[in-house]
Amino acid sequence: MTAFSEAEAGPAPLPVPALRAALLAWFDRAGRDLPWRRGPEGGRDPYRAWVAEVLLQQTQVARGLGYYDRFLTAFPTVQALAAAPIDDVLKAWEGCGYYARARNLHRAAGLVAAQGFPTTYAGWLALPGVGPYTAAALSSFTLNAPCAVNDGNVRRVLARLRAQAVPTPAWVQAQADTLLDPARPGAWNEAVMDLGATVCIPKAPRCAQCPVSAWCAARATGQPAAYPAPKVRAAVQEVQAAALLIGDAAHAYLERREGALLGGLMGLPTEALRPGEAATSALVRLCDRLGAQPGHLLGQVRHGMTHRQVTLHVYAAQAELPRQDTGRAALSRLDQKALALVGSRQAGLFPVE
Repeated sequence: MTAFSEAEAGPAPLPVPALRAALLAWFDRAGRDLPWRRGPEGGRDPYRAWVAEVLLQQTQVARGLGYYDRFLTAFPTVQALAAAPIDDVLKAWEGCGYYARARNLHRAAGLVAAQGFPTTYAGWLALPGVGPYTAAALSSFTLNAPCAVNDGNVRRVLARLRAQAVPTPAWVQAQADTLLDPARPGAWNEAVMDLGATVCIPKAPRCAQCPVSAWCAARATGQPAAYPAPKVRAAVQEVQAAALLIGDAAHAYLERREGALLGGLMGLPTEALRPGEAATSALVRLCDRLGAQPGHLLGQVRHGMTHRQVTLHVYAAQAELPRQDTGRAALSRLDQKALALVGSRQAGLFPVE
């Protein structure tokens, strides 16, 4: 007798050639028709593929399509992007979030416009803002290089194929490298991602539609959605700040944001509340910094971003400071919400407190 059961020994080896053939046949007939996929397989337009990959790092495809079209309309070529002022780039990126992506894309565009598009994985990886996943994706999509991608969809598909509850990044990469079809690496990567996005979805996988379900160890358990085990989510941090409106919703004094999250964007002057502090105390510090005369509380807005729930207490204020056209400035969604609230109140739709 063996010292452990067959189940404990883990799933049987996958029939790699058959699995590749089944998944690629499904992809050829059912793959998503996306604008950045136009062109020959393994020879996609590098600029369009690059913009899409950067945009989709933190944005779902359904939402990303509109942002992608808007960005490509503003900057149809890498030369146009490189020549544009950073404020114009941030404005075109408005609403996409994670604005460091736009800043890095703009910096990298300057390098590509001067030197040409990368011709190797290492060349893509050397560009600002391009990590191992993006470099692998772009190498396979634009150069037909045998580089396997490792993202959330790939992780879920491979974890279910092997019934792996806690797939480490190294484990996922090893599995992806093993299964990658060297003859069609770009199509294979797109196929695995499409399978995860449309069939092998997180909560209710559509196993009856899956072209590789015959080899799926998670399906064999009868609980495919249990794989992989849910990640432990970081606790949401409550953040409060006071903000000043000097001017009106259309023309206001704005400051340039700093930091990784919103750095480079314009926004209302703000001051974070200290633990246990009233918003009026932060208001005093803010007015002292700007030499402003505080006015009434206009209201509060709330917005979630990157494990933070931000509450902004918006006050009217008077000061001799220059105003900008808020419609032309690149603003975060939080500032847009604040200005929308202020615009409604200034129009008399709500009483000023």
